Amino acid sequence: MKYLFAVMLLAGMTGNVFSQKKTKLDVEKELAYCVAQTRKTLAEKHPFNQLPRRIIKADTSWNYVGIDDWTSGFWPGMLWYAYEYSGDETFRQAASSYTSALLPVLDQKEHDHDLGFMFYLSAGNGLRLTKDPVYKQTLLRASDSLALLYNPEVGTILSWPRMIKKMGWPHNTIMDNMINLEMLFWAAKNGGGKQLYQMAEKHAETTMKYHFRADGTSYHVAVYDDKSGRFIKGVTHQGYADNSMWARGQAWAIYGFTMSATETGREDFLRTAQKAADVYIKRLPGDHIPYWDFDDPKIPNAPKDASAAAIVASGLLQLSTLVHDKVKSRNYREQAEKMLVSLASADYKSGNKNHAFLMHSTGHHPNGTEIDVSINYADYYYIEALLRLKKLQNGQKI
Repeated sequence: MKYLFAVMLLAGMTGNVFSQKKTKLDVEKELAYCVAQTRKTLAEKHPFNQLPRRIIKADTSWNYVGIDDWTSGFWPGMLWYAYEYSGDETFRQAASSYTSALLPVLDQKEHDHDLGFMFYLSAGNGLRLTKDPVYKQTLLRASDSLALLYNPEVGTILSWPRMIKKMGWPHNTIMDNMINLEMLFWAAKNGGGKQLYQMAEKHAETTMKYHFRADGTSYHVAVYDDKSGRFIKGVTHQGYADNSMWARGQAWAIYGFTMSATETGREDFLRTAQKAADVYIKRLPGDHIPYWDFDDPKIPNAPKDASAAAIVASGLLQLSTLVHDKVKSRNYREQAEKMLVSLASADYKSGNKNHAFLMHSTGHHPNGTEIDVSINYADYYYIEALLRLKKLQNGQKI
């Protein structure tokens, strides 16, 4: 009895035991919920060049941003996913219109490193589901534009090109940029040229070398000399401190290196994804939803970040299909399902409170913006994770 009490006490102290009752996730029910919430947002009837980004606590409807916003691809991406699940032509037509509305962004060369977020999630899903060649051309244009930000001396794509003078860094690369590589990998295989593959692979290789600490936690930003390529320092711009584990940054690392391992077959990328995932999982609180930064001294009174949980859940489902060890594979999938069970609970689901899927995400905490809000990228990765889990349950490939 004393031994059992000691184990329970230790589990409570570490926060690594899933505190909720083990509940089997009803994936169909949750996908139907996402479809219903998407209809509510469509009913707000905003112009196609205005896209929903966040909902603060006091509101039920979205705050909208323009096509230049880095999150502009998430809403059309959600519409494509809603169409994929429901088959409802209303979603297909809306997804197509919102995707087309983003095209003027491509008239601005070297506009932003987030072109993958903007276009692979919108036009990429559109191409996958409709085979419309227009989307292929859009993705190739976006990839060529993104490639203009690649610095061969450094071996990475420049982040925040419009903020170089403000930031005071000669060349910086943020962990988020790993997600944009998927579009380059795709383009290299679909008429864009092998140099795009080489850029993406080298970017991931350089990030793997300089973005991580010995324990598998990551910096948000790596700063380099733009002439020599020398690594200068690691910075955690949107986290609590330079040596802390910012939850969403670690989520991008897990998702991005899982994707890069999938695209290249490189075992070192796969090991990096696993190491990043293992330290993240080890330090999770009881409900499997992280605080915005794992090292915020205000924990447990710090805000949570449902967006990080959704990103990681989706990434872990894919990671579970790549690892060779069956025990580890099963654990990654089980961890992802636990995250989704929590996100699907009344503690995190928006329900009738607002038109989003999820509550309790954190955007830029140090800047004092988007703290404890509903946000579009949390919703995007939530529905993506649900669709991925549905495919795995049906014995299909992700």
